[in-house]
Amino acid sequence: MPFELELPEIFNAADYFVDRNVREGRGAKTAIRCGTNQFSYSDVQAGVNRFGNSLKSLGVRMEERIALLMLDTELFPQAFFGSIKMGAIPICLNTLMRPKDYEYFLNDSRARVLVIDAHLLPSIEPIRKKLKFLHHVIVVNGDAPAGDLQINTLWAGQSEQLDCAETKPDDACFWLYSSGSTGLPKGTVHLHRDMVYSCETYGKQVLGVKEGDICFSAAKLFFAYGLGNGLYFPFSVGATAVYMPDRPTPEAVFQTIKENKPTLFFGVPTLYASMLEAEGSLTGVRLCVSAGEALPADILKRWKERFSVDILDGIGSTELVHIFISNYPNEIHPGSTGRLVPGHEAKIVDEQMEEVPQGEVGTLLVKSGSAAAYYWNKREKTQQTMLGPWLNTGDKFFMDEQGLFFYAGRTDDMLKVGGIWLSPIEVEACIIAHPAVLECAVVAATDPENLVKPKAYIVLKSGHQPSDDLANDIKQHVKSTLAPYKYPRWIEFIDELPKTATGKIKRFKLRIPGDDEE
Repeated sequence: MPFELELPEIFNAADYFVDRNVREGRGAKTAIRCGTNQFSYSDVQAGVNRFGNSLKSLGVRMEERIALLMLDTELFPQAFFGSIKMGAIPICLNTLMRPKDYEYFLNDSRARVLVIDAHLLPSIEPIRKKLKFLHHVIVVNGDAPAGDLQINTLWAGQSEQLDCAETKPDDACFWLYSSGSTGLPKGTVHLHRDMVYSCETYGKQVLGVKEGDICFSAAKLFFAYGLGNGLYFPFSVGATAVYMPDRPTPEAVFQTIKENKPTLFFGVPTLYASMLEAEGSLTGVRLCVSAGEALPADILKRWKERFSVDILDGIGSTELVHIFISNYPNEIHPGSTGRLVPGHEAKIVDEQMEEVPQGEVGTLLVKSGSAAAYYWNKREKTQQTMLGPWLNTGDKFFMDEQGLFFYAGRTDDMLKVGGIWLSPIEVEACIIAHPAVLECAVVAATDPENLVKPKAYIVLKSGHQPSDDLANDIKQHVKSTLAPYKYPRWIEFIDELPKTATGKIKRFKLRIPGDDEE
């Protein structure tokens, strides 16, 4: 569905998401809740301005990169928008990585400044001498080692007034690094217009986010899904964001919901499955959202039965900044990813880039006004993925006669069994419907004749023990539900599935057991 975003020639995203709320009379409105603390839009604006002025005092210039290795606290949006407002480019870094990963991120991006939570400093210490371009380290939420800067000291005395840099809608605004599941992570360069486009399409036309909403995202701010959920969606309408810096265990999530009564809750399928096994309620929540992996129909069904709240399943990507296909309120199709989000176009193609017939599986291409401009220093990858106005998602889909999209897995995850393509997602959804199964992953394995067959790695619910009888019962469950060739020939029970920080299953690690490399 066509959608034209009209922005002025001079446009700065920090002005739109922060200053505009104050100009329009929401200065006293609560923008952020974090623990027992609350911060108004005026408080956030003051922090944004002090942070931007602090960067200027360090000699940071327009378009220089500022790496953010930060937990979800009120300081994240101040550093993020403070960088943007003075013309620099923040880079949101995954807080769960290893020192060698940070060496790559910081050297690849040539970040001049690193803003880091104090307790994450041990991840940086081993690589300090290898960082070729880093000039300053700003420590937040704790003491700074000798030679580093502590945020409170740095911005003490800094003005709470700051003029926006004269950026344009098509200027680089922020970076997100891809997960790197198919090679080295790629610096994905987004523009000042991209967050606004996502707010005007998915945020307002699918979520229906409004000023009175309270948004809580268990998915963290450092990646694309969480950044929209917990920052620019609520800030686009003057709503309230709830931050939880701790790990999102079911218990911690339920406690945060109890204390803050969010109206919109954002999670991933793994978390929803775990929450179904824990005690808690969703008091105040009007709508839940899921992305990161396809949401199994059985989880959706049990969630609705228990909490009487819908989950909108959707798919997004780092390159497209957020969700571009989604189920809609009052139009939920279990097992389907849903329909196109307004402002997005899609087509499903074969290996020759020709559109496939309806119902056939192919690779999904998407056209969107929020698509990244390019990958930093990755010309070949940019050309392979960004095909003119179309972005190659690398996801396999098919579309039915109603125009609903169904996820079939990543291109590298598809199995060919007996000459027929098989989607691991379909088999996983079937296995998860078994009453003993908490979560699972299906990958390719080979039999003694070197023929490809599906293998399932299964995490059981509490109270169930691995056994040959249970494995056979699960196999029979799949045989009786799907075509016989789709059942897993082997089942391995494990305690935990390997996952990315975004909750996606690392199937490549299951295909190559013991491989710890990205």
